[in-house]
Amino acid sequence: MIKLIDSYGRQINYLRLSVTDRCNLRCVYCMPADGVPQVSHGDILSYEELLELARITVSLGVEKIRVTGGEPLVRKGIVEFLARLAEIPGLRHLVLTTNGLLLEEMAEGLKAAGVQRLNISLDSLQPAKFAEITRGGDVARVLAGIEAAGRAGFPPVKINMVVMRGVNDDEIVDFAAMTLDRPCSVRFIEYMPTAGANDWQNQTVSGQDILERIAARFRLNPMDKGEFAGPAKDFRIEGAAGTLGFITPVFGHFCEECNRIRITSTGMVKGCLFSESATDLKPLLRASDSEGLEKLLRDIVSGKEARHRLSPGEAGHRPFDMSKVGG
Repeated sequence: MIKLIDSYGRQINYLRLSVTDRCNLRCVYCMPADGVPQVSHGDILSYEELLELARITVSLGVEKIRVTGGEPLVRKGIVEFLARLAEIPGLRHLVLTTNGLLLEEMAEGLKAAGVQRLNISLDSLQPAKFAEITRGGDVARVLAGIEAAGRAGFPPVKINMVVMRGVNDDEIVDFAAMTLDRPCSVRFIEYMPTAGANDWQNQTVSGQDILERIAARFRLNPMDKGEFAGPAKDFRIEGAAGTLGFITPVFGHFCEECNRIRITSTGMVKGCLFSESATDLKPLLRASDSEGLEKLLRDIVSGKEARHRLSPGEAGHRPFDMSKVGG
């Protein structure tokens, strides 16, 4: 089997593929209140182009594709695209990250299309606070979407909570308690200063702090990670139906375990979320130069840095809107 190995010996078998930078929410850490600047139609990859890139990356050794946005479910024709993506020979895992607003009506179609797992972004269980963080979102629709995913036959969803001090960190224990009776996975993510907020250090709560707050209330048992597991450190509250995960890009780098590359909806490929460089795949893609694309993707993998430069004391990157990069 073909394997993509970078210069640090890391196997790259995971592609995050963004299909749009559009979203039906305006989360404060993801994009400006008025949304992102309009991208011309010609700059957004067509579904055929996205499928071609997926086929090429799978032929090079990628076994897992996560479809992201923006909000992927707002793009017209997304279910049909996912069904074609699921048919690519050699693709073992097809997963989707969504804010859940459209999930109640789309869950059955997504399951039938071949999506295997869902990640749901959910940063508050309190309606007013959720609306404030998302600039107008309805948490009841997200929770209804999670229930619909279960009825459609999806495995227990992963719920991603970006923890922000003074904003939603008072809900940490409430989110952890969701796993007591539900077989879901709640993952706590350290707030990252992607948009260049001046006071970002004051908002970031370390994964260790989050863990200690939960451990003060519940007894936690560590869990082993699976082959295709992400960067989370996983635990289970003793006797709980679900699990907890802690993702620590600021206080606990997991770069030595990185197994992914990213392709944006405009065809830019990045070896790291915080990389200063991105390479445009569109010229080779639109010239139908498969060999050139394969070589370029191998070069991107070979050139992956050892680690990003984000730390508790500094954000060594240019600010960017998370929705443009793919979550």
